[in-house]
Amino acid sequence: MRRREFLGVLSGAAASWPPAVRAQQPKAQRIAIFHPAIPTTLLTETGGGSAWRAFFGELRRLGYVEGDNLIIERYSAEGHHERYAAIAREIVARNPDVIVTGTNPVVTAFKATTSTIPVVAFMLDPLHAGLVTSLGRPGGNLTGITLDAGVEVWGKRLEILKEAIPSTAKAAFLGMRGGWEGMSGQVLRDAAARLGISLTFTLPENGTRSEIERVFAALEQQRPDALLVSGEGDLYANRQLIAELSVKKRLPTMCPYRDHVEAGALMGYAVDLAELLRRMAEDVHQILKGAKPGDIPIYQPTKFELLINLKTVKALDLALPPALLARADRVIE
Repeated sequence: MRRREFLGVLSGAAASWPPAVRAQQPKAQRIAIFHPAIPTTLLTETGGGSAWRAFFGELRRLGYVEGDNLIIERYSAEGHHERYAAIAREIVARNPDVIVTGTNPVVTAFKATTSTIPVVAFMLDPLHAGLVTSLGRPGGNLTGITLDAGVEVWGKRLEILKEAIPSTAKAAFLGMRGGWEGMSGQVLRDAAARLGISLTFTLPENGTRSEIERVFAALEQQRPDALLVSGEGDLYANRQLIAELSVKKRLPTMCPYRDHVEAGALMGYAVDLAELLRRMAEDVHQILKGAKPGDIPIYQPTKFELLINLKTVKALDLALPPALLARADRVIE
């Protein structure tokens, strides 16, 4: 059953004001937020990971108060990819002022449903994915941020993983099919050949907990020495489970976001998701003030952090090279 939470109904006190007083109240702006996997109850300033806390905090800093001058409608597919198109149609039918969403398949669903309602999204290399023709001037009704600095970063992640564990001869890629079959997968395969690593893959059919557990069971049959986790929203939503299973299966894991490492994954070569989601909130602000989404450049990060979880190092009984530890931007005790 699809879950949706609608917040921002006018208070009883305001409803009881005289018509003339009510007419003086500014019209509340209305945005719809759709995440492919995170439950709607966690899409708040106190839940959903550091990124979404930053997003809602930035909206508040910019002067938007939910239940006052801002109405937020929350939607989630809870990991079920087959729901994307139907939820996109439902949101578009409600005609919000802005749609906030992310992941390439979800953006594709919205592009097929509306060409007029502004969409602010987080995406993976939207230029190569064909979602836009220019990052500087995306055109149409789409803007937002890209979660990487280009597909080449995946080769860098594999290089760091090999540096951390030089004995790695076989690695597995955990990600959605679009990533593996696209440019990022090719970059990984090229890097693996260069590093002398046999690279296999395991592709969840959806982003549910049971599916993540299934693919980790399948990984036991492949017996990789290490694991790379992709950056899709489905996997971010399941970061705690992925971290726990990677330790349980004794799989050194390289991840794309800090929240994965804080959840217990071994390593991350990561963008600052909180910074990126704050930029998305700024995009929403500009659009609500009258800017056209197609004129707002899609932001691409240039800074990456190397993060290492020392607790997981000990749990996996690893001895990482001192030079790598010294180079880490953040070591989690």
